[in-house]
Amino acid sequence: MIAAAYAAAVAAFGGCAGPKASYYGSEYHGRITASGERFDMNAMTAAHRSLPFGTRVRVTNLDNGRSAVVRINDRGPFVRGRVIDLSHAAAKKIGLTGLAPVRVEVLNKKSAKRPRAS
Repeated sequence: MIAAAYAAAVAAFGGCAGPKASYYGSEYHGRITASGERFDMNAMTAAHRSLPFGTRVRVTNLDNGRSAVVRINDRGPFVRGRVIDLSHAAAKKIGLTGLAPVRVEVLNKKSAKRPRAS
């Protein structure tokens, strides 16, 4: 099944392996993320350009089939062809050492709080 998904991604992106994941670690550890919390490279978190903060997603490495559930707490990546930036811990869990083609599945999507009608 993973092989079929990988083949479909390769075909859909004209021979390349599809959207990729990257990771960030020690150089950002302790810095404030776009959500306002401190980045912890040992936490299961990730950066995504548009998903709401707090959204949980399953990221599957299509090269090896390993997956991890992460929480979106930052914005990025801002590099063409990359869909998500993982924390060091999440990258390690899925066997990511640089870039890899991935599938990202939304498990829950946080919505902005709406003001209550008076």
